[in-house]
Amino acid sequence: MGKTIKVAVIMGSKSDLETVQETINVLKELNVSYEAKVLSAHRTPKDVVAYVEKLSDRGTQVVIAAAGMSAALAGTVAAHTILPVIGIPIETRNLRGLDSLLSTVQMPKGIPVACMSIGKHGAQNAAILAVQILALQDDRLLKKMIKFKEKMAQAIRKIKIS
Repeated sequence: MGKTIKVAVIMGSKSDLETVQETINVLKELNVSYEAKVLSAHRTPKDVVAYVEKLSDRGTQVVIAAAGMSAALAGTVAAHTILPVIGIPIETRNLRGLDSLLSTVQMPKGIPVACMSIGKHGAQNAAILAVQILALQDDRLLKKMIKFKEKMAQAIRKIKIS
């Protein structure tokens, strides 16, 4: 069955790791169990389905899927699970991630994907949203999220413009 993980982080290519590292950093900071894998909706579609179909049995509660260009990964994942899926559109060289954004956000009725913004900020927000979802049933994470948000607010309050 494999070890219990709360968040599965899937990226379509190893090159996506530069962006997805932001997701991983937030999950580590908040001490949330995760597993990160490279699985391609186009090059290893059977592997994606086999992996995703076993996640619920492992205690996984949220999936984050990051991909660029045609960005079919989040939709493919969402088609094969009832777990919440958060998509991260990866910035691309040719269209600066607009292609990834549109592919991730344009899902048919019944196959929802929560789509974040393009790139590293979207990757951070994907982790934060995943933890907020988990915090609905985990008081420890709820307290961590309250502190996390307060820390951000304090940083803004400390800014002085002369």
